[in-house]
Amino acid sequence: MKSFRLSAAALLVPLALLASACSGASAAGDTSSDGKGSLVLNVGDQKGGAEALLRAAGELDDLPYRVKWSTFTSGPPLLEAVNARAVDFGSVGNTPPVFAAGAGSKITVVAATHGDSAGEAILVPKGSPLRTARDLKGKSVAVAQGSAAHFLLIASLRKAGLELADVRVSLLQPADALAAFTSGKVDAWAVWDPYTSQVLLSGKGRILSDGRGIVNGLGFQVAAPSALADKEKAKAIGDFVERLRRAQGWVFDHPEEWAKVWAKETGLPYEVALAAVKRSNGTRIPVALDDAAIASEQEIADTFVALRLVPRPFRFADYVDTRFNKDLPPSTTPARSYGKAS
Repeated sequence: MKSFRLSAAALLVPLALLASACSGASAAGDTSSDGKGSLVLNVGDQKGGAEALLRAAGELDDLPYRVKWSTFTSGPPLLEAVNARAVDFGSVGNTPPVFAAGAGSKITVVAATHGDSAGEAILVPKGSPLRTARDLKGKSVAVAQGSAAHFLLIASLRKAGLELADVRVSLLQPADALAAFTSGKVDAWAVWDPYTSQVLLSGKGRILSDGRGIVNGLGFQVAAPSALADKEKAKAIGDFVERLRRAQGWVFDHPEEWAKVWAKETGLPYEVALAAVKRSNGTRIPVALDDAAIASEQEIADTFVALRLVPRPFRFADYVDTRFNKDLPPSTTPARSYGKAS
């Protein structure tokens, strides 16, 4: 792949739009409605998310209901909207449901995907002397509080025989973390794709360790309990989940085409979008919400409870509805792969 370099300032604007389902921010405005029929499904989305994906895959062409899209910058505010019944459904990463459930929010996890965790990584500057996670002892690490990367950092340190208290944590949202990382104000940055691919392709950093074998690689679709209690809305949610599953298969089969759409939607350079698709975004496979998935999320919940970042212990299983599992493979099924990440 042709290499290129971008300044930190040039990275900030497009990547600020991609504060993923893993970190917190505020909601944006609604987008246009699609489909026919009197039933309206209110769907929470993110830039370059479900709407762009379904449209690119042709899955919005024959909807038997209308969709009202509301765009959010990340998963936590999307789940706040689900709790408030402002939206019926939305897709998030593996950590926002833990924090929402821990806060007592009215949410229900209804579907899951499993993707390659190579895009979740602890990055260090290219010339850094650090070589393993154990080398982080006493060093400064930027991470977004309550994000999937936050758990990645905790789990990576634990595997290396360290605790979170052994490093100096700078709780920074991605745009600020990127600036701190590129200016040398922090020694490392725990983050996710497409930030990982952006830093690697800019030549400003390398991976110290990634999420493979450390984090579960799960993503979730979450619904409002009130929507699931409505027979017609529950039927629409089931149909929407199936469309997302088919669209994810389309992404894997059409990585270049999806990367063009994703780049246009988010402002990412095409080369970064394609690298992120092949490293993580395109590798996701629909999987069952099974005991293994629930146990893995419970571990995340218990970890954050122990650190007093989640206010109360709870059973993640109480926030799961398996009615849309159908005949999906286990949650531990290997993610799709394009071979060596580009």
